[in-house]
Amino acid sequence: MTPSHDTAVNPVANPAWARRPSSLAKALTAELVERIVRNVYPSGTPLPPEPVLCETFSVSRTVVREAVKILQEKGLVQVRQGAGTTVTPSSQWDMLDELVLMATIAEDDTLAILDDVVVTRRLLESDMANVAARTAGPDTVQRLRAMVDRMDELVDDHITYQEHDRAFHDTIMQASGNRVARSVVRALESQVVNTARYMGRTERSLCVASNRGHRRICERIAAHDPQGAAEAMFTHITEAWLVRRSGSGEPARLDR
Repeated sequence: MTPSHDTAVNPVANPAWARRPSSLAKALTAELVERIVRNVYPSGTPLPPEPVLCETFSVSRTVVREAVKILQEKGLVQVRQGAGTTVTPSSQWDMLDELVLMATIAEDDTLAILDDVVVTRRLLESDMANVAARTAGPDTVQRLRAMVDRMDELVDDHITYQEHDRAFHDTIMQASGNRVARSVVRALESQVVNTARYMGRTERSLCVASNRGHRRICERIAAHDPQGAAEAMFTHITEAWLVRRSGSGEPARLDR
C-alpha cells in the first residue's frame, strides 16, 4: 500500500481501539468496511497485504486474518489462494449487514440507498397489509384502531409518535404471519431509524398527514379489503418518505 492510502505509523496517533485487544478484530473490520465503502480501497483492487495492514493498524496477523474473513462473509472482498485479497464490486456487498449499510448511507449524498430501503419496505409491507386484511381478527383490528386514535393525540410529540408509528406497522406485519418479511423490514428499520437523513422533517403537520395514512390502512384492514389495504400502505410509505426527504434537493428513486 502506498502512503497515499494511509498515514505513516505513529504510536501516538493510533486509534484508541488499537490498544484494546479484545475488540481488535471487530474494530479493524469496521475501519476496513468504511475505507472500502469510501473507495480508499477501490473495487477491483487488492486489499493491502497482511504486513502492511499489521503495520498500519498496529495489530497482529491473526487479527488481520480474522477481519479479512469477516469482510469476505460480508461480500466486500474475495480471497483467492495465491492471488491475494481483492475488493469486490458494490453489487456483491451484503446490504443487510449493519456495518455495510450504515457506511453506505453515510457516504451516499444522493440518498439513493435510503430510497432503496424505502422501496424494499414498501414492497414487503404492502404485501403484508394485503395478507393482514384477509387474516386479521377483531382483536387486531381493535388494537390498530386504538393505535391510530392514540397517534392523533401524539402529533405534537414526534419522538413518541414515531415509537407508536413503528408499533402500528409491526402489528400489521405480525398479523400477516410472514416472519421472514417482517425480519427484513425490522432489520432495515433498526439500522436507519436513528439517522437524521432517514427521519428527515418531523414537524406536527407531517405527523398529522402520516396518521391519516395510518387510518386509511386501518380502515381497509377492518373492511377486509386486501387490495385496498395494500394500496393504502403503498401510498402511505411513498408519501411519508417523499415528504421527509424533500429538503435534500435530490430526485427520489421510487418508480420501481
